[in-house]
Amino acid sequence: MAKAIMLQGTGSDVGKTVLVAGLCRVAKKRGLNVRPFKPQNMSNNAAVADIPGDNNAGGGEIGRAQWLQAIACGVAPSVHMNPVLLKPQTDVGAQVIVQGKVSGEARARDYQAMKGRLMDAVLDSWGKVGEGADLVIVEGAGSPAEINLRSRDIANMGFATRADVPVVLVGDIDRGGVIASVAGTHLILPEEDRRMIVGYLINKFRGDVSLFDDGIRSIETFTGWRCFGVVPWLKAATRLPSEDSVVLERLASGETRALKVAVPMLGRIANFDDLDPLKAEPQVEVVFVPPGKPLPADAGLVVIPGSKSTIGDLLKFRENGWDRDLLAHRKRGGHVVGICGGFQMLGRTVRDPDGIEGSVTEAEGLGLLDVETVMEPEKTVRNVSARSVPFDLPLEGYEIHLGRTTGPDRLRPSAVINGVEDGAVSADGKVIGTYMHGLFGANGFRGKFLESLGIKGGGIDYRAEVEQALDEVAAELETHLDCDAIFALAR
Repeated sequence: MAKAIMLQGTGSDVGKTVLVAGLCRVAKKRGLNVRPFKPQNMSNNAAVADIPGDNNAGGGEIGRAQWLQAIACGVAPSVHMNPVLLKPQTDVGAQVIVQGKVSGEARARDYQAMKGRLMDAVLDSWGKVGEGADLVIVEGAGSPAEINLRSRDIANMGFATRADVPVVLVGDIDRGGVIASVAGTHLILPEEDRRMIVGYLINKFRGDVSLFDDGIRSIETFTGWRCFGVVPWLKAATRLPSEDSVVLERLASGETRALKVAVPMLGRIANFDDLDPLKAEPQVEVVFVPPGKPLPADAGLVVIPGSKSTIGDLLKFRENGWDRDLLAHRKRGGHVVGICGGFQMLGRTVRDPDGIEGSVTEAEGLGLLDVETVMEPEKTVRNVSARSVPFDLPLEGYEIHLGRTTGPDRLRPSAVINGVEDGAVSADGKVIGTYMHGLFGANGFRGKFLESLGIKGGGIDYRAEVEQALDEVAAELETHLDCDAIFALAR
């Protein structure tokens, strides 16, 4: 097996994903054959990854974070990098993806009982990820301090103790109380778990790092753990895809630009990183609109993103009054793009006769495209190469969706995917629907699309921007962390 080190956090959203990606890039630059691994993830931002050994499979689902970390390693993503993915569908239940494939659905309490058998899949994938690698960098989920869940844990110390992987604890100073969170974790962990921790690091520090010297001494007094360093606020991280919807409120561009793009924050929003290439454009302002707020009247484009619960989010869309805002936007001559679930919402109706998404089996659509959707049990999961029909330019992306969409507007497809027409376009060309995620990632298409909205000079090399951001994060970690010591402790 490859050597391994694991990052666990004192809580959620402490920056583990970016730190793992950055350390993966550091290791790659040192010539190491490095891989990412996350035993269990919870996110509706998914990516399509290879299923090694299954030549008949189109691909499987993993968390978008592990897709980014694979890029940092310079390797193709594999379903074994994230063997268990939970995709929330309701407040109390989620779809369970195991080694890339749908395993079923579970309410939160039922899922706890499933974890025993899921550990087998985790350890199987763990063995596969390590094959041929020099180093595996593991990301935990949530916090090891959730001792009420420890007996069936597969994401943090439950995995670390079974796989014998040393742990670096990550504390987030930006949210406050970091000394208490690190020392408190030490206090409440059972001895078996505490001895797995080889030290800690502090993340998201703003200002003069030396001001925290006394804090480091205090933590050492309480815990005896060594500090591997204090990481400043990583500005480059804002140019990387975000996985968790808890960051949506912070994702607006923050300044007025030539084109405003409004994105309603659906309750079960999925794959909202589809908007990242637009956010990266210097002349584009992306505004994520929270529930209770109207879609801005000065938006030139409204993008309805993917959803893990199309009917549920469609009903909430109307409750928020966004349907009226959208019609007003159209009357002003505004453009609309619907991606995946957003495409389904733009039609006349969405029907779910088998109750796949929930108890509500039919909902009236927004009526901007003359199509209708019927949910079907079989899920489409695949990476695709395609061509834009309106702009006759190449596209690359992926599909993750349930449902079949038909209707007259399908005679005006938005793209041709693997020789098959996809999506729909309104008669005036201003409403576009597609099942393809990653639509805006194609530089040439994005530039021409923005030009059709009056924005010239778009079409930056977005993938190069992501690579540059990863290099910048890695350089910061080399400066502020004792990476030699962290890698040396891997076993």
